[in-house]
Amino acid sequence: MIRSLREWSRSFRDRGKYTPVGVTFHWIMAGLVIYQLASGWLMDRYAVGPDKLAAYQRHTEIGLTLLTLGVLRLIWRLMVPGPINDADRQGWRTNVAHALHYAFYALFAILPLSGWIMWSAIQPAEPLELAGLIPVPTMPFQDFSPEWQRWALDTAETIHVIGVIALTLLVPAHALAAIKHHFWDRDDVFTGMLPEVPDTDWHPGGPNYSRPGPSPQARPADG
Repeated sequence: MIRSLREWSRSFRDRGKYTPVGVTFHWIMAGLVIYQLASGWLMDRYAVGPDKLAAYQRHTEIGLTLLTLGVLRLIWRLMVPGPINDADRQGWRTNVAHALHYAFYALFAILPLSGWIMWSAIQPAEPLELAGLIPVPTMPFQDFSPEWQRWALDTAETIHVIGVIALTLLVPAHALAAIKHHFWDRDDVFTGMLPEVPDTDWHPGGPNYSRPGPSPQARPADG
């Protein structure tokens, strides 16, 4: 199965493109991350009450959905490697870019797990749902003493805040790097993650997302 998937993905990787599966993972998770950052900032300004509790619950559930998507995306990436594009040939800058990607994956685990701990430490904690469909039990903090519950809540909150600050810095850095690649470096990094939209008959040159071939050599003038 893995061999078949890699064979299927070769037509994309040879053109410097991520597969439609990888592109879908990227943009869905990007949208959810931005939503989580915005909703987390807003819900802290709610007055204490049922609305704020409901906002915390929804925020935690979306965070667990992000955790699941991150795990699935990592599995997909291990099975089907991405393309080797221009960003993979820049020495130390390539190493920094890879380190930032690892940081994203780490935060996709740290933030949802710390949020899950925080929700579970609020007693009585209500059950959660993954993507609104799959029930997710709370962590068994009801068996802990109030002192341990408070310690778990405070520790998870500290980790969560640090993670949110890191993510808030990484997201615009990642976006600015993509813009730089596209408009300044004029390479294939940003276009490699864009969804493919096949051209219609009015475009005789073929798909505009295909990597252009080498330009033909000019023929010398006669005489």
